[in-house]
This record gives sequence, C-alpha cells and structure tokens, in this order.
Amino acid sequence: MSSPNPARKYRLATEMVHGGATRSAWGETSEALILTSGFVYDRAETAEARFKNEEPGFQYSRFGNPTVSMFEERMALLEGAPAARAMATGMAAVFAALFCQLRAGDHVVAARAMFGSCRFIVEDLLPRYGIQSTLVDGKNIDAWRAALKPNTKILFFETPSNPTLELVDVAAVASLAREIDARVVVDNVFATPFGQRPMELGADVVVYSATKHIDGQGRCLGGVVLGREKFIIDELLPFIRNTGPSLSPFNAWVLLKGLETFPIRVEQQARSAARLADAIAGMPRISRVIYPGRADFAQAELAARQMRNKGTLVAFDIDADKAGCFRFMNALRIVKISNNLGDAKSLVTHPATTTHFRLTPEARAELGIGGGTVRLSVGLEDVDDLVEDVANALTAI
Repeated sequence: MSSPNPARKYRLATEMVHGGATRSAWGETSEALILTSGFVYDRAETAEARFKNEEPGFQYSRFGNPTVSMFEERMALLEGAPAARAMATGMAAVFAALFCQLRAGDHVVAARAMFGSCRFIVEDLLPRYGIQSTLVDGKNIDAWRAALKPNTKILFFETPSNPTLELVDVAAVASLAREIDARVVVDNVFATPFGQRPMELGADVVVYSATKHIDGQGRCLGGVVLGREKFIIDELLPFIRNTGPSLSPFNAWVLLKGLETFPIRVEQQARSAARLADAIAGMPRISRVIYPGRADFAQAELAARQMRNKGTLVAFDIDADKAGCFRFMNALRIVKISNNLGDAKSLVTHPATTTHFRLTPEARAELGIGGGTVRLSVGLEDVDDLVEDVANALTAI
C-alpha cells in the first residue's frame, strides 16, 4: 500500500528511477521481484494483528505485495497523488474506481466520447445494477450542468478522448461536481501524468491503463487508480480485496522498469507527434488532422491551459472509404497495425472496426469517427522515417 501524501525529494526523472524503492537483506540494485502468493508470520498473534490492521505488513498478494507496493508508490509520486492502488488491467481500474463508490439508485454523468469498453460500463453495465447513467457532449459545460441530478454521484470522462482527442475542461466539471457533493473520475491515459495532472485541476480520482505509456514497450497489462488516502483505504481497497483484480508482482516489476524511462520516452514521443501531425496535414488525401498542439485544433485554448504537453496520439481522416483506409494501413512499413498505444513502436488502428466497432454507425458519426478515421500512436522511431512511411502509404489508396 502506498504511503499517504508522497512528497518528492527529487525531480521527476530521478523519482522515476528511485522513488518508492525498498531493498531486501540482499541489497539488490534492481527492485526485488517478490513472487509469492502468501507470507508467513513468526507467531499466530502476529497474523491476527495483521488481519486486524493493528500491525503493518503483508498478508496475501491479492491484498498487497512488496513489488506491487513499490510500483504503487512510484505511481503516486509521478501523479502527485496521496495514494495509489494497482490492478490487473486498465479496465479493471476503471471498473473498480466506479463501482467501489456506487450503489443502486445512484446516477453517473459521463462524456460520450470515450473508449468502447468504458462506454459499455456506463451504458450497459451500470443500469444492470440499478445505477442510472447519462451521456453528454463532454466539450459542453452546459450539457454537464443540465445532466446533473440530486442523486448524481460521479462525473466520469477521459481527456483527451479516444480516438478523436476531444478535451474536457477538468476544472470546470470539478467545480460543478463540488456544488452537488459529487466526485470527478478522470481517465488520463492519453495525456499521461507527464502531460496533465487532473487532481491538480480538481479531479478526485485518476485512472490509468499502465499497459500503455507506463510500460511503454508492449510487454504486459496493468492498471492504476489514484486518489486521496481515505478513498483508497476506505472504499477502493475493500472492493478490490474482495473481488480480486490484483496486479501480478511480475507485471508490477516490468512496469517499474517502464517508469525508469517514462519521462524521456513520453517527451520524445510528444515532440515527434507534433511534427508528424504538421507533416500529415500537408499531405494529399488528408481531410482532417487532430492534434491538441496544432493551432487549428478546435480546443487549442483549453489544451494550452490544461495540458503540459500535447500527447503522443495523432488522429486524422483520410479522404477514402474503409477499403481505401485499409489499403493505406496495409501499405505502412514502419508503423504497425495494432489497437494498443503508448508503445515505443508507432502503432495505427482503424477505430470504426476495432476499438469502437460495437457502437452504432450513428453513435460513431456523433463522435466524428468515420470510415476514413485513423488513430496513430507515435513511437520512438526517427520522425522523418515516420513522415516518409505515412506519405508513401497514402499513395496506395
């Protein structure tokens, strides 16, 4: 369990190498990988005290593990959050962050522009348990205000959104939530903690798929929920302790290795994304480029005010139907086709047939996702090679 109110002793890059690290009696250089399901106690009285939370220590790796705890501590330092709890996947983190604080009869307001699985939770899963939900245009603060009810408990959104990079004004939505004593839960995967700090803007809970930029090399799954210590201990921890979405110690160890290079990777990827977005905008057969750092981005002012950097994702529309878009993707040589993102390798996906295929055509059109829409996650390759790869592939249309 991460300690409350982690205070950085050093700057971010240093903390991502050393933060939260503890060593065993062997004095290892790398963080220890503690592969164990359980722990032994010197006396029966010790076991009793641990289970009553009267004595610190580990009980069972479903509840807590030394390697996982190091990852949680480092994530809290990265986010600037009081506490963190790691989980098996990003979707496990989203599910737990919502369900641990909701009851039948509650109401959730969510931005309509979000990852397909998140939208499934809000639209399909919550109502099965007697929890009402309302989807709104996240860009419109008046739409948020109009959707609030006396029983609204959570306002949930991702910003930038998947895949068209719509932004939500975190501070404005948080202000509305405070008026009715509701909480704001933000999926910050696309921005990363390096690009945006939702809790500094008024959010109560932040969730990540650690599978993305935090690992950054496509090796394993993971998720994280961050928030105030009381929320983590009193609400989230009992939920995950008794439902079991635990992060494996091995995956936590891999994610710790990813955090060591996180600032360097994400900074370089964001620089390359900005250059690639500008280059794509000048290419034939491109009808729209979406990148928060461009002057023609519809919410450029909010991006400048809310985001430290503008992210590693670029979305664009090709002037072609699905078949033409597929010919473009199949012609790419460096950029690989994958629905993952945040990887050292540049990845491209066709949202209408992958991440958002379960939505109706009308719902996709509402979100600006067409047959020619492409989402490109920029990796660590030389950006000039990426520009040439995209330009060459466009000729295949």
